[in-house]
Amino acid sequence: MNVRSAETAVEGGSRLAKGEGPPTRNGRQPLFSVQDLEVAYERTTVVFGVSLEVPTHGLVCLMGRNGVGKSTVLSAIMGLLPIRAGRIVLDGLDMTDLPPYKRVRAGLAYVPQQRLGFPYLTVHENLVAVLEASRHRDPAAIDEALDIFPRLKPLLSRPAGFLSGGQQQQLAIARALVTRPRLLLLDEPTEGIQPSIILEIEDAIEKLHAERGMSILLVEQYVEFALRLADSYVVLDAGEVAAAGDTAELDEARVRRLLSV
Repeated sequence: MNVRSAETAVEGGSRLAKGEGPPTRNGRQPLFSVQDLEVAYERTTVVFGVSLEVPTHGLVCLMGRNGVGKSTVLSAIMGLLPIRAGRIVLDGLDMTDLPPYKRVRAGLAYVPQQRLGFPYLTVHENLVAVLEASRHRDPAAIDEALDIFPRLKPLLSRPAGFLSGGQQQQLAIARALVTRPRLLLLDEPTEGIQPSIILEIEDAIEKLHAERGMSILLVEQYVEFALRLADSYVVLDAGEVAAAGDTAELDEARVRRLLSV
């Protein structure tokens, strides 16, 4: 079944048949779910039965020490890594076996740690390249992304390779926003960024969530960051879910122990 026919089936009322779960703790229907995910590198399993949900308009923070499988989960969600078991469902559409480009067309957008882009293209050309590959091709999407990151506006004619690390991260997120995603995946967006830009990125994520109602799955290591931004959290340890819940009820001492080296 292709993406268009699958979406039509969802609209026809077959959400539960396609794997959408019951309402989350706060009563909102999950927009996105990962169910019993297992991922391996060759013969070595590194993710064991991970399940999580992102509600519509929700922000979920996926936390854990380095090497526990956080980035692996995001790569598997995007179809960049094969999975051994589990299901990946977006608004009733089972995308477990879809190639990455169809997952993007269905509404996923992914910002990896590497801040991938085209270093020899200008900031504006980077945004246009994504726009031309998007399913909507609406030029207003570029203005919408720049409204989130106004620091990029005077840099539109600068080659992306000449941006600072923080500016490159802002551009990477802006590129993802141009697709107008239904779910935004962010992999440690503050890693290695100067403090002033960290605050701007935090403000941008909060604006996307609170004002635009965007659903976000955020990978982050810092408890304070999660408490300020997220509605709920999931902590991984050794490739398994070790703790999860609403941030309002987070056991900070336990989570800090799970995140300590």
